[in-house]
Amino acid sequence: MRILVLGRTGYLGRHVVAHLRGLPDTHLPEAGRSSTGAGPGLRIDLAADSPDRLAKTLAEAAPDAVINCAGATGGDAVTLAEVNARGPAALCAALRQAAPRARLVHLGSAAEYGPGEPGAKVTETAATRPLGPYGATKLAGTAAVAASGLDAVVLRVGNPVGPGAPPTGLPGRVAALLREAGTATRTGTETGAETGAGAGVGAEAGAVLRLGDLSAYRDFVDVRDVARAAVLAATAAGPLPPVLNIGGGEAVRVRDLVHLLARRAGFGGRIEEDTGPAGGSARSAAVSWQCSDITAAGEALGWRPSYTLEESLAALWTDGAAPTGEGGTAEGAGGTEGDRSP
Repeated sequence: MRILVLGRTGYLGRHVVAHLRGLPDTHLPEAGRSSTGAGPGLRIDLAADSPDRLAKTLAEAAPDAVINCAGATGGDAVTLAEVNARGPAALCAALRQAAPRARLVHLGSAAEYGPGEPGAKVTETAATRPLGPYGATKLAGTAAVAASGLDAVVLRVGNPVGPGAPPTGLPGRVAALLREAGTATRTGTETGAETGAGAGVGAEAGAVLRLGDLSAYRDFVDVRDVARAAVLAATAAGPLPPVLNIGGGEAVRVRDLVHLLARRAGFGGRIEEDTGPAGGSARSAAVSWQCSDITAAGEALGWRPSYTLEESLAALWTDGAAPTGEGGTAEGAGGTEGDRSP
């Protein structure tokens, strides 16, 4: 089976490719915005290429399935629209020309739903009320895929967490701050200098890590579980529902995640939150609750999360944050303190 992964060097894309490499009789054509150096590869830029050009490239790749992990979580509204809305629409137009029978798996975002009702889990049929350009452009991409007439499914991903989480999302950012704190502590110990505010991995109890408002609830899902869902969707026999939620299925207070990660890091100080207007993101104040109902994914794909949040954070801390590659940062990431507002 030939499976083309777009955005293969981004956070989600890297894990999808890694999962696919473990499958027998699966060929992965190389494709990206630039030459990879490991081979000629196929140049694909969803934000800029015309549908005709994309169609020629897709015809050369001859995929049985396409998994689109390409996306942007940060940038201005024009950039977000080009990548998250225009990109999927151009891809669908090209697939209709070059590979109309290929299965398309597109990674959407739980941000498309907008604010959730505290205590409730949102289903795929719920109204979509995204806040801000990120959620709106992701919803536009979903609409393009759903109306394409292709054999397609959109996976609305919650907040990815786990190994390689980039610092553009809250878990990766907090892990980076904790690592910096540990470095500062070790340096201060070696030089005899005093440890300043913000230092603290293994530091004395007076160390402080200052963050914004951590009161929001989010649905965190391990990036490896997201990758497995994408592969199951690409290889499933028969038609799938147009949209499937992929999340942890539980709402977790962001504060609890931060404290779990701090304990995993051995942070010996305290965590302070700035709950004032300048301390947290506007989106966190407006979207205080997000939680996905993942029943449909279980029925359609036989998928459920296999990693606990503690296991995801342990893998994040052990692995360290990886640099963001082409294809964008983690789709569906946060919108909690420190995130680029999805």
